[in-house]
Amino acid sequence: MGIAAWLVWREHGFRGASTALKLFITQLFANALWTWIFFVWHQGALSLVEIVALWLLIASTLLAFWRLHRLAALLLVPYLAWVGFATTLTASLWRLNPAALG
Repeated sequence: MGIAAWLVWREHGFRGASTALKLFITQLFANALWTWIFFVWHQGALSLVEIVALWLLIASTLLAFWRLHRLAALLLVPYLAWVGFATTLTASLWRLNPAALG
């Protein structure tokens, strides 16, 4: 993830890639927020909504990076796949443990 952002920043700078890099920073924040919502606050429904939003932010970042630096975009593909898997796990855990994940 860091290398992908660095490649975009190195080639275009913040001014030339401001939308893509702002999306990157936003998805980083959303990633950290999901951890708190799920593991600390035990909010199943909210964590599911948040991780879907995270997946969409990553996909948007990937598309924005694609326009600027193809390798940087490709470096985000495993991250997108992992968050897709984590989304499935979040939904399953919430469905199977409604009392624990309010």
